[in-house]
Amino acid sequence: MNRSRTYAALLLGLTALTGCGKNDGAPGAMQMPPTAVTAVAAVAKDVPVYLDEIGRIVAIDSVAIVPQVGGKLIDAPVDDGAEVKKGQLLFEIDARPFQASLAVAKAAVVQAKADVAMSGSEYRRIQELDKSVISRQELDDKKNANEVNLAKLEARQAELEMANLNLEYTKIYAPIDGRAGSRLIVPGNIVKDNDKDHPLLVIQRLDPIYAEFSVTENDLGTVRKFLASRGAEIGLTPEKGLRVQVDVPGDSKKMLQALSATPLGSAPSSQPATLPTSRPVKFMGAREGELTFLDNAVQDASGTIKVRATLPNIDHYFWPGQFVNCRLILTIKKDAVLIPLSAQQISQQGPFVYVVTADGTAELRPIVAGQRQGDMLVVDSGVTAGEKVITTGQMMVMPKGKVMVVNEQTPSMSMAK
Repeated sequence: MNRSRTYAALLLGLTALTGCGKNDGAPGAMQMPPTAVTAVAAVAKDVPVYLDEIGRIVAIDSVAIVPQVGGKLIDAPVDDGAEVKKGQLLFEIDARPFQASLAVAKAAVVQAKADVAMSGSEYRRIQELDKSVISRQELDDKKNANEVNLAKLEARQAELEMANLNLEYTKIYAPIDGRAGSRLIVPGNIVKDNDKDHPLLVIQRLDPIYAEFSVTENDLGTVRKFLASRGAEIGLTPEKGLRVQVDVPGDSKKMLQALSATPLGSAPSSQPATLPTSRPVKFMGAREGELTFLDNAVQDASGTIKVRATLPNIDHYFWPGQFVNCRLILTIKKDAVLIPLSAQQISQQGPFVYVVTADGTAELRPIVAGQRQGDMLVVDSGVTAGEKVITTGQMMVMPKGKVMVVNEQTPSMSMAK
């Protein structure tokens, strides 16, 4: 009996629910409002096709200053970290021992010349005598004695030249233009000749400068293909012609912008300020150079190949040993379709975007994503230029659902890394 009453109650409930459902299509029934979203029109633009790598800055020329003669270091007229010019005096070694050696060498040359003059005159006199009164042995002895003295004279002249060179070596000049490091030995110390383990100073040329990085073995064929095509296009060898963009990671740009708005030695204020004219700070940012070297072998251990770009560095933005971001530009893709990165969504089937159709509905559109271009993304297929893609509000959007575009945006074309 209780079971029959339960069945009756369930039947009444289902009947009530069925009756309510009959009014769904009646006028005034509740409907979901359109979802508010922001949208951006996809744009077409020429963009680079590139490889991004981590590299390191290397000085084009780096010279360790090593003395060629030993002695007491008496002067070092160069400051730590100074900019030096080729031919500038860097160090001076006590020259007095070498001046004495030079005087000895000069005297030895004078003596050798006198010996040559004497033996030469004796040889000439004996040649003038009647062959019947001198022996062949005597003639040969005089001749040999003169030749020995001539050889001694040449040796003494060579020693004189070496003594002159050693005296010149007591003053050490900069072999290149560049920036000096710290002095590793100061005046008062005794230095050894050709002591490569203990250089006096290291000078590095900072302008231009190298950025060295590696590309993978898998990318080598692509790089060589574009090197060959670019080289043929501009009439260069296959190792040159591709552009490389290099920048320092971090917030260096923000720091420089802050410095340019605040005088050195003062606290920030609400009033606009500028740097003193004696210490200008320039906004530096990424630099562009040219690929100038491709190594001739793939490294066995890493499966990579070393490449090098040459960069202008007149303001010394880059520093030897510094890690940098390197972007090797392979070619330019014409009329690529770009959308904001925020428009891309990821599902189990892959990337997709919501496109706003002409009737105000959201269409789920699978895409083939290309390379990132700053805060934009290249779309190889799935979206055409001019179509509006949803950038915010996607979580509330349903495929084929109505949307209301608010605050329609203009796409930013920042190409920064």
